[in-house]
Amino acid sequence: MNSSIYTDKLKKELKDKNAITACAREFNMVGDPTRLKICYLLCRHKELSVGGIAEVVGVSISAVSHTLRKLQNANMVESRRESRTVYYKLKKSPFTKIIKTQMERI
Repeated sequence: MNSSIYTDKLKKELKDKNAITACAREFNMVGDPTRLKICYLLCRHKELSVGGIAEVVGVSISAVSHTLRKLQNANMVESRRESRTVYYKLKKSPFTKIIKTQMERI
């Protein structure tokens, strides 16, 4: 294949800037050890409460809530409220499938 044609083809693959930005944001989300621990727990369990996560990870409830808000803003987790308790679970997405696959290796 002609080098110029090949380069043009590769450039077209990178045109979807929104997808690339979303992917970079998702990888950044799990780049932090605390966020990765939370994702690991959510991979292994259907859903967990903020307090339960905080107790296991060993950080404050407010720190876990802040982290979960970031993950929710990145569209990686979803929540439900039951009385005063908020439960979180990972959303199904291609990225969370990658996380689950990698976490199964641990």
